[in-house]
Amino acid sequence: MKIWGKLLGFLFGFMLSKNILGALIGMFIGHNFDKGRSFDFSHLANSKGAESKRQAAFFYTTFSVMGYIAKANGLVSKHEIQFASAYMDKLSLQGELRQQAQDAFSEGKSSDFSLKDRLRKFKTACGNRHDLLSLFLEIQIQVAFADGILDNEERQALHTIAEQLGFSAKELDQLLEMMIAGAQFHQGQGTQQSSQSQLESAYKVLGVSPDTSEKDIKNTYRKLMSQHHPDKLVAKGLPPEMMEMAKQKTQDIQAAYEVITKNK
Repeated sequence: MKIWGKLLGFLFGFMLSKNILGALIGMFIGHNFDKGRSFDFSHLANSKGAESKRQAAFFYTTFSVMGYIAKANGLVSKHEIQFASAYMDKLSLQGELRQQAQDAFSEGKSSDFSLKDRLRKFKTACGNRHDLLSLFLEIQIQVAFADGILDNEERQALHTIAEQLGFSAKELDQLLEMMIAGAQFHQGQGTQQSSQSQLESAYKVLGVSPDTSEKDIKNTYRKLMSQHHPDKLVAKGLPPEMMEMAKQKTQDIQAAYEVITKNK
């Protein structure tokens, strides 16, 4: 019979309130503890394990789907291999982690790789974390554009991935435009790119237009910054090794917003 909760609750209740009513309230709280109503503590203890599982799922799925997209048109180009290798370098993957990434990439290239099954398990692991799924899709768009060309097979692969993750064709097209503009904007920083061209890219980075009100632009900017906040994404399941991409994204979003506000 569990009595320690009731006993300690009675004593603490009496010590704090100096009366029998407080002691009885303390005993009631202790009684709930004895009955196991404090199971939330164990839930919190297990939350770290769930986070690690999401991070592992994100890591492995990222590189396996990379391999799938690279093979989408029937041939893995040297540009796509270089992109995957450079991406691993950017994440500072070494030793066992790099081997896991390479193994996942190879699995994605194999003829018996089940894209839909892999994405179904991945989505289940991520739950309803839309911003985490969105970042995953952004990474795959970068892979598809690794050689500077988005062919029909790669576009179809992206549409399949987006659909499996719950994104509409319209959302994917908008994300594609934002990603292309982001690359142009990022490359244009510190170069001789015209201010007008830089401004046009900045609008597309945020997914807004020159006709969008200042208030809506500001709200969109805040929403995008929140969605790509590295610490928030890691807490939701982004592997810590992949924080760099989120950091770069937030820097581009902030820079684009500053260009727009200066020209408003």
